[in-house]
Amino acid sequence: MIAVRAVLATAAAAVVVAGCSAPSTGTPPVPTPAPAAQAAPTTPPTPRLVIATTIAGGGVTPTNAELEAVVGEPVELRVDSDVADQLHIHSNPEHTFAVEARRGQSFEFRVDVPGRVAVELHELDRTIATIRVR
Repeated sequence: MIAVRAVLATAAAAVVVAGCSAPSTGTPPVPTPAPAAQAAPTTPPTPRLVIATTIAGGGVTPTNAELEAVVGEPVELRVDSDVADQLHIHSNPEHTFAVEARRGQSFEFRVDVPGRVAVELHELDRTIATIRVR
């Protein structure tokens, strides 16, 4: 009895497989749905405002710059420094970045609330810039 069941199961599987590869007899094939289109990868917006800052020999460039930015758009600080310090962005939300004694550092932030935003170095006690955010 078990042998008969095994033969019937094998025969049924052979019919199913043969049916899949048999040519169509007048019934058009049903198209398979295309895979869902993937959204194109989005690139983050390029900062409109880039502040290039140099800290060298106890001096800071720029100092007390007056700049403008737009709410929600990224602002980038590019820093070359010969000393460690801490950047503090007095905005809403506030941001703090650790500056190392090296070239080529980059820090990015956004401001969510319009107003005046101070960008300060704490150890050197200098204001790099005040940004009017609209």
